[in-house]
Amino acid sequence: MQDAQLAAKSHPQHRTEIALTDSISVGGEALFIIGGPCTVEDMAQMETVATHLLNAPVQGLRGGAFKPRTSPYKFQGLGEAGLEILATVRQRYELPVVTEVMAIDQIDAVAAHADLLQVGSRNMQNYDLLKALGQAGKPILLKRGLAATLEEFIMAAEYILSHGNPNVVLCERGIRSFDTYTRNVLDLGAVVALKQITHLPVIVDPSHAAGKRELVPALARAAVAAGADGLIVECHPEPEASVSDARQALSLPAMVELVNSLRPIAAAVGRRVPEATRLPERQLITV
Repeated sequence: MQDAQLAAKSHPQHRTEIALTDSISVGGEALFIIGGPCTVEDMAQMETVATHLLNAPVQGLRGGAFKPRTSPYKFQGLGEAGLEILATVRQRYELPVVTEVMAIDQIDAVAAHADLLQVGSRNMQNYDLLKALGQAGKPILLKRGLAATLEEFIMAAEYILSHGNPNVVLCERGIRSFDTYTRNVLDLGAVVALKQITHLPVIVDPSHAAGKRELVPALARAAVAAGADGLIVECHPEPEASVSDARQALSLPAMVELVNSLRPIAAAVGRRVPEATRLPERQLITV
């Protein structure tokens, strides 16, 4: 990977930590855990998610406003109305927001409402989008493509880096296989390799890898043991009622249980799960 001039480690201890707020970052000693639904459905849903997960704690809130779907007939997201909901919850609960950007003409709107702009698996090699995100002024969460090699994945990050944005987080989300029991195959070997090759933070999406909620907690714990800097996990107030990816979404109590189960594993590999920080009473909202 000689062409990976910016993504590659310059020395064994080279490690980038990306600040999202004054107190929350990804790539440091503390794990960065993102939770939330696949899709923003309404304000009540996102308020419920935030109030439950704040004390888990999670350090980021996910929710799709623009949704790439295999079928053109399925729900495509609320668009800018979804971004407004995310921005309101972000402000009220002081949680960084992660949401997907699918096209160049969406960048400004998403960047105005979110802290971490996600590039989905289908867009990993959308080079015009990657170049434009180099000028976005916000950190980028880059997901590995459905069948991308590690070299292709790293070089996709290089496009963003080489166009001016040094803040890229890599996300292993599983790769396509002949086996249909799981939605994808979670490549934890890739997590280990990426941590050796690149200085960029690496997180794992066990939800899209598994496609089945009962497999998600064990895969999440394995990812932390393998050296991942964090996780992005789908959860929902009523998982079976989710308009997207219902089968892989955890319940909110299950998400809290998962975060707590990570503490001894994190400690064993020299990491930690941050403690919950209670917001001032004036910012707490009853749903």
